[in-house]
Amino acid sequence: MKHFINNRDLFKNYPSDHSEIILGAGCFWGVERLFWDIEGIWITYASYSGGRRPNPTYEQVCTGVTGHAETINIIYDHKKNSTKELLKIFWECHDPTQGDRQGNDVGTQYRSVIFCTDATQLKAAKESKTIFEQTLVKNGFPKITTEIELNQPFFAAEEYHQQYLAKNPNGYCGIKGTGCALPPL
Repeated sequence: MKHFINNRDLFKNYPSDHSEIILGAGCFWGVERLFWDIEGIWITYASYSGGRRPNPTYEQVCTGVTGHAETINIIYDHKKNSTKELLKIFWECHDPTQGDRQGNDVGTQYRSVIFCTDATQLKAAKESKTIFEQTLVKNGFPKITTEIELNQPFFAAEEYHQQYLAKNPNGYCGIKGTGCALPPL
């Protein structure tokens, strides 16, 4: 399967010196659109992560019984884009204090998550959460509910979800931040 935007293989032939991180910030359509054009991003794809059922379908994930979140996998060149830079975009693109929802999208599948693939990413994610949470609390928001874990299983979402908003430019996108900016890390 090819990426609809850059025509690269979605699931293979990644450069060996690139890193991967998995992020969830509500509906994966808008989150993926936010990241796919960023300099240094090799590929993005929609996935389901952090749940209990192998190979879940969209319909199963939407019921909430699988425990999966709608996520995107990002393969990136860490020499061009640091993990901290990607985390800044992540924190600012949604409201990480809402628990199992983002705006009108309600359910555990829309929860805020960061699933790291190595200890360095995990450390950066936890540090950035602490810093952004301080900013949010100063601005009247509650504490961050984002789940941050290492090495969670993930499963690619169905083909029609991949780069959905490029294929459907008038499609729904509920992504909306808090208006707060993450201070420099």
